Amino acid sequence: MHELAVCQALVAQSIDIAQQHAALGVAVIRLHIGPLSGVEPALLQSAFPLAAAGTLAAAAQLVITPQPVRVRCKTCGADSEATPNRLLCGVCGDYHTQLVSGDEMLLVNLELIT
Repeated sequence: MHELAVCQALVAQSIDIAQQHAALGVAVIRLHIGPLSGVEPALLQSAFPLAAAGTLAAAAQLVITPQPVRVRCKTCGADSEATPNRLLCGVCGDYHTQLVSGDEMLLVNLELIT
């Protein structure tokens, strides 16, 4: 379960940002996670209270928004959604595609307590 280490890094980054803004705490942490990120959102949610305990983020809410897998077709140029195990173009069906998104874990924003 590497999600605990991911959560500890996320909490550390959130605390750094809160301290830079002289905040009293972190209220909300918003993430975007794609299915190809290698991070399981449910495990991240369960690890978060342990990683945040005793920190400025202890009372924070972790909000995770799943992101779709998107590809750009090298044949027809279209951007379309794809499934994680079939990165085919949604327009022409070609397999010559480039992954555009779906492999990210992105800290979108924080709500700080001031």
